[in-house]
Amino acid sequence: MAGLRTCWPTRRRRQVVASRAEQAAVRLLAEAGETAPPVRVERLAVHLGIVVSRSAFKDGDVSGMLVRQDGQPPVVGVNDTHSDHRQRFTIAHELGHFLLHPGRDVVLDRPVRVNLRDKTSSMATDREEIEANTFAASLLMPASLVRSMLQQLPGAVRQDPDRCTSALAEVFDVSESAMGFRLINLGLVS
Repeated sequence: MAGLRTCWPTRRRRQVVASRAEQAAVRLLAEAGETAPPVRVERLAVHLGIVVSRSAFKDGDVSGMLVRQDGQPPVVGVNDTHSDHRQRFTIAHELGHFLLHPGRDVVLDRPVRVNLRDKTSSMATDREEIEANTFAASLLMPASLVRSMLQQLPGAVRQDPDRCTSALAEVFDVSESAMGFRLINLGLVS
């Protein structure tokens, strides 16, 4: 039974991971003075001293990566063949790794630490990926701003979950899918 706990996190453990990620996102937004949607995620990267580099990746499934090398500024590589919304989420996801995780050792020409975001990252099957995804959602769609903007929508739009999701996705410059998940996770739609 103990082995199952490490494979299938308890509800409490998932809440702790989500809380830690949410708190880190709120802290970064406050430090950088980001108070209105859409959150300027590349400005946040600059605030943290991170270089954002866009290019087409040979592996089209990889959305992005974080490279940390001693003596060099960290770099978030973003696959520019992906949609703008995916690129914004990827940058936010990698900022989550930067703030919350030490990285993985990979040997290239010299030792560097690399985090990769690929199609399995979005399935959130490991704690670090779950935490980075939660951080990204919390950063791009801060709970307080989502609630505030939701209240500003016309009543007819608020009554229609699809229209509500679409309107908020546009305001926050995220995909409708990402906003839909955020609204569900915040308990604002069922």
